[in-house]
Amino acid sequence: MPDEHKDGPEWGALTSAEFQSNEKWWPNALNLRMLHQSHPDSSPFGPDFDYREAFSHIDVDELTRDVDALMTDSQAWWPADWGHYGGFFIRMSWHAAGTYRVSDGRGGAGTGAQRYAPLNSWPDNGNLDKARRLLLPIKQKYGKDISWADLFVFAGNRALETMGFRTLGFAFGRADIWAPEDDIYWGPENEWLAEHDERYTGSFEDGNRTLDNPLAAVQMGLIYVNPEGPNGVPDALRSAQDIRETFSRMAMNDEETVALTVGGHTFGKMHGAVPPESNGPEPEGSGLHDQGFGWANSHETGFGEYTLTSGLEGAWTPTPTQWDNSYLDTIFAHEWELVQSPAGANQWQPKEVREGYMVPPVQPGAPETKPTMSTADMAMITDPAYLEISKRFHEDPEQLADAFAKAWFKLLHRDMGPAARYAGPQVPEERFLWQDNVPVQEGEVIGDADIARLKETILGSGLTTEQLVKTAWASASTYRRTDFRGGANGARIRLSPMSEWDANVQSGVPSVISRLEEIQAEFNAAGGAQVSVADLIVLGGTAAVEAAAQAAGHDISVPFTPGRTDSTQDEVEVDSFQWLEPRADGFRSYVAKLGAIPTEHLLIDKAFMLNLTAPEMTAMVGGLRVLGANVGDEGYGELTDRKGQLTNDFFVNLIDMGTRWAPLDEDEDTYEGVDRETGEPRWKATRVDLVFGANSQLRAIAEEYAAAGGEELMLDAFVRGWVKVMENDRFDLHT
Repeated sequence: MPDEHKDGPEWGALTSAEFQSNEKWWPNALNLRMLHQSHPDSSPFGPDFDYREAFSHIDVDELTRDVDALMTDSQAWWPADWGHYGGFFIRMSWHAAGTYRVSDGRGGAGTGAQRYAPLNSWPDNGNLDKARRLLLPIKQKYGKDISWADLFVFAGNRALETMGFRTLGFAFGRADIWAPEDDIYWGPENEWLAEHDERYTGSFEDGNRTLDNPLAAVQMGLIYVNPEGPNGVPDALRSAQDIRETFSRMAMNDEETVALTVGGHTFGKMHGAVPPESNGPEPEGSGLHDQGFGWANSHETGFGEYTLTSGLEGAWTPTPTQWDNSYLDTIFAHEWELVQSPAGANQWQPKEVREGYMVPPVQPGAPETKPTMSTADMAMITDPAYLEISKRFHEDPEQLADAFAKAWFKLLHRDMGPAARYAGPQVPEERFLWQDNVPVQEGEVIGDADIARLKETILGSGLTTEQLVKTAWASASTYRRTDFRGGANGARIRLSPMSEWDANVQSGVPSVISRLEEIQAEFNAAGGAQVSVADLIVLGGTAAVEAAAQAAGHDISVPFTPGRTDSTQDEVEVDSFQWLEPRADGFRSYVAKLGAIPTEHLLIDKAFMLNLTAPEMTAMVGGLRVLGANVGDEGYGELTDRKGQLTNDFFVNLIDMGTRWAPLDEDEDTYEGVDRETGEPRWKATRVDLVFGANSQLRAIAEEYAAAGGEELMLDAFVRGWVKVMENDRFDLHT
């Protein structure tokens, strides 16, 4: 038999990296991979593993002693600076948590993602692979009872405590992922540390320089800013602009920014003792024999006093392993000049070191050195606002300690959501506005008879199915799984800023809320169990869905669990909550302003945020269309003659070959469907609607929903999706 492939590559010659994906051939195609990641089968613990239950087996006091002992157990293969790993572990924790960004809630320490590319190989994370290996014996001791995600940040928290700082405490509860988070957009650049102008609009000169959303770092491969200054230029005032914007992208104000900088740089040192060409490839690019160890340094021992990481070299203070006010003492006590490190990086050192400020030898036999500041440090005494705060902290060390403790706790826990999700005995009693906490349920919760009576009252109140569904969706769909913010619990939709959001105003939400508040007052006045507006919003939508299904001939029951409470305006952090306002919501055919990203791609991101699977997302879009849940009254995607009834008409009419679709605008955002034979208009639709017939994966689902028995399939998926969206933030039910 002749070899038909004799001119091609031998079988097995291609590696997994060389096989071509669909994206190679169709780069603009819709990618549903986001909805399938973190599959339970990817975990070595199996689909039924409950991390919180596993963690409950740990003796946290013993774990604390083990981590504390590690701090001074210097290893020959990576010796501790000054015999203490504290500064190293603080950096690891900071860089794990510091990727968080308030714009989309992505990043942060909550998943242990620092183990995987690209984070494990970012230039800014240089040599943190060694910090993770130092923790390996502790992970081996406790196994699956402690996650890497918790261990990474717990180590940094304990590092502070072992060096004399009193933290606010610590919360466990972060579960590990087992593959990189492919959905995170880290920037447009194709090389590490490319000039950061590529991710900015405007310039320093015109005073209108803005970092592109949702990014929160100035260059690819950095956590925040370039320590040498913008694009490596040692300009402290411009560095302050970068610092202010990047820290604000993780919801830190000026005081928190200064506190973190001063407090964090009180410990440890920067490493740039040798030429940069001494370093080998990063972990993801290293050889098999390196076993995940990256940045192999060929100069002398390659570690200790010869370590190369950022390229800057030196410690900030003369006491780098203890908590004190020496950072501010040092920076205010000297006149600084620009010098270059042995690695050629721009940094600042005193023109003349005052007595008592020389840094002791980092390793036995090494020389003592001058204290060193980065350009980012110099911003703390150059920018007027930062200078005022730094002076205040210098004059009042207790104020600094309090501010650093609060900012550090926020840094480590910002992506964990409300305090109800915290676990472990070290959780502080104090609650913070940024946690988005809701009041604790007090008193009797409404029972089945109350729920039935309230459903009847709501449906007889004059509020329509359309109004009730729109309001429930507008409230609950603010949830995002990335940082556990938003959702229906708390009924924040009746408060600022949600009450003023464009999509909610257009949907008539305020008038619905007013009527539900009247129903609440009447019900609660009767005594007995009390109902919250939050519960009424969800119950109203649930009752409307059941009624709409019944109108279509289907007797369904949509699960509803009471117990939500109502927040007050004082419990809403307005500035950071603004980031949850929908700019696009394909489930209700809403786009605030068309941008460069096609709306069907934004739909996938929204479905991901809501924890929906592809079948649930598909059913939800089709169901919400026929229920009339769109923002506005243009009728796009309402592919039914039975509007208000929960049917599978959307799918039946979408895939009907008797309809021919054509774009209505040059940008192909809206379309008209006409009868193929008569040319008469039938329907109007958007890109989000038509993607369910155009994308092969989504069409496969749509065809099943449109087939015999498909309406039941679609209803099942719709109900699952509806309940999931309504209960995403019910941490009391699934945490």
